[in-house]
Amino acid sequence: MSQPVLYSFRRCPFAMRARMALDVAGIELEHREILLKNKPRAMLEASPKGTVPVLVLADGRVIEESLDVMHWALAQNDPQAWLPVTPLEQGWIDRIDGPFKAALDRYKYPNRYEDSDPRVARLTCAEALDALNSLLSQQRFIHGDTAGLADNATFPFIRQFAHTDRTWFDAQDWPAVQAWLQHFLESERFERIMIKHPLWQDDG
Repeated sequence: MSQPVLYSFRRCPFAMRARMALDVAGIELEHREILLKNKPRAMLEASPKGTVPVLVLADGRVIEESLDVMHWALAQNDPQAWLPVTPLEQGWIDRIDGPFKAALDRYKYPNRYEDSDPRVARLTCAEALDALNSLLSQQRFIHGDTAGLADNATFPFIRQFAHTDRTWFDAQDWPAVQAWLQHFLESERFERIMIKHPLWQDDG
């Protein structure tokens, strides 16, 4: 294997943020688009946990957590200075990956969770976005004047939240968050990482 292999699913926010970092770092790789309901044997052999992203390096090492993929990519090349991650940024990553993501799942997929109330879940997410809007009213990005790892690691989840009910999201008093999100959605990088790839299947 001469270059890394990335197992990915286009719409997965964890895979999105990994692809954002791999793109900015200019990492050449083999992209293997998979279906989560029909995971290829080769991916499961590399990473039995069965979630994306999975990055198999040329030397055979496997990186199977999205933030680890981001850090590995930026350790190779960080042309836009996404690193280092400040304590404030880490706090936002932890909040979005933790309580925000848990509530987002219950808002977007209430039937998957017993006794889930999507209205309560949406309120939990909204409280986080109230705080993020306050921060982004003072500085353009979580990282500061320019976008960093925290911005690129969190926006895919806020995108998913926004698209669950875009009319409701657009009606909220979050002008800074809405402008921040739109910045990423309109970027050439996001367009590149969202290119549709043919489904990859194991040989034979």
